Amino acid sequence: MNDFSHYLATCQERINAHLNQHVQTSEPRLERLFSAIRYSVTHGGKRIRPMLVYASCEALRGPVERADIAAASVEAIHAYSLIHDDLPAMDDDDLRRGHPTCHIAYDEATAILAGDALQALAFQWLTQANALQPDTRLHMIDLLARAAGPTGMVGGQAIDLGAVGEKLDLATLENMHRHKTGALIRASVQLGALASEQVTDEQLTALGDYADCIGLAFQVQDDIIDIESETSVLGKQQGADVARDKPTYPALLGLDGARTLADSLRRQAIEALQPFGDDALRLRQLADFIVQRQF
Repeated sequence: MNDFSHYLATCQERINAHLNQHVQTSEPRLERLFSAIRYSVTHGGKRIRPMLVYASCEALRGPVERADIAAASVEAIHAYSLIHDDLPAMDDDDLRRGHPTCHIAYDEATAILAGDALQALAFQWLTQANALQPDTRLHMIDLLARAAGPTGMVGGQAIDLGAVGEKLDLATLENMHRHKTGALIRASVQLGALASEQVTDEQLTALGDYADCIGLAFQVQDDIIDIESETSVLGKQQGADVARDKPTYPALLGLDGARTLADSLRRQAIEALQPFGDDALRLRQLADFIVQRQF
């Protein structure tokens, strides 16, 4: 586990340096906007999605350098979604990871523009991934756009907002989170595989199965942490989703049932990695980490 902790730290340092390098400006009139962008994308975060990009690329024996831009792009989309999710019109949160949210640290208009900018930058960076073949870049752009858009993350957020106060069944809750959380996690794993430029269709499908399981497990564990911790994984007050009457896995299954589901999904994810042998060690460790984390 010490070796894995070192791997996590190395990935975090790598993506943080890459992101910080690419969110700078020499235009004084844009400095406040870029300051808000840097505040949101480089201020904390576990970097699980970039780690999945790197680990997936490694599972295909691809050079990690090829995965940098994909890792940065998926984290930019994630950061933009968090900025907008915190806005008064959405969840209206004052804290994110224990710090003031972007619209509190700056202002609401700047936060909206910072989120918009990060979304655009994610796709701009992919177009500039010159180490990759044009067809690979196009595939990546299409994959990330689908994961981030109305049939993916944004669609899941819309379902989530519409579900406040409703009593959802387990199948409906799962469908919502496969869009809201799972789509971007699936994209992270598949973007890393594409960055290797040696993935087969069968391998991409197997990695998609792995990602679907850990994406759902990630949300189940988030719900568990939200109940058990003084503050949730996103820096919200304890039971924030419960207070808003949002549906959660512990509410439907109880804490023990939610824990059982998370572990079952972890085991299914690891089973999906069998074709990759030892090359998928980091992906297996990430599956364990996602379910066992307490933050």
